[in-house]
Amino acid sequence: MSSPYDVVKQFEQAVCEYTGAPFCVSVNSCTSALLLAVKWNLLPFGDRVPWQVVEIPKRTYVSVPMSIIHAGAQVTFRDEEWRGAYQLWPHPVWDAARRFKSMMYADAFMQGGGLLMPFVCVSFHAAKILGDTQGGAILHAGPEADAWFRRMRFDGRTEGVAPKDDDFREIGYHCYMSNDVAARLLLKLHSLPKYNDDLPNDDYPDLSAMEIFK
Repeated sequence: MSSPYDVVKQFEQAVCEYTGAPFCVSVNSCTSALLLAVKWNLLPFGDRVPWQVVEIPKRTYVSVPMSIIHAGAQVTFRDEEWRGAYQLWPHPVWDAARRFKSMMYADAFMQGGGLLMPFVCVSFHAAKILGDTQGGAILHAGPEADAWFRRMRFDGRTEGVAPKDDDFREIGYHCYMSNDVAARLLLKLHSLPKYNDDLPNDDYPDLSAMEIFK
């Protein structure tokens, strides 16, 4: 018997084909995608510098530094003009909330110098290129990371296993994409052009000047 959540897997596969990413893990927002991507990249390093300190542009959406902090890292800011996407340095993590186009994962791989497989976080918010009521995803290339992301987005659960039969070993997050959102996004993706201009940046404030991030 098919599951209503099969459409989520269908949407993820379609995003892989469109972006050129080996793996796509959908979540409920780009904010959640960034949190999981940073946390995954912190796991092998613990509290070792420089991975514990994540640098981002000082003008971006406020949830980005909050995601970094929730992941267990510290945030610092740089003065950078950006469009479409930027790196959460030194992690191979990219915030691409304002970009969505065909083969964009290959582009991110080249921007990263081809040394580290990037984790590209995209947004499906209503105001974005492929948008709905909510949604985001991590585009990446690691089988081990893929398994971890899928557990973490679903309360630490094993996909396809009932809670009474599962063995919970990690504290997860409740941030999976709902099947109705996936179905609507899948329909929209079928007619999305291959090339889409990056969205212009919002009039973001200078986050480095805010007391909460000092």
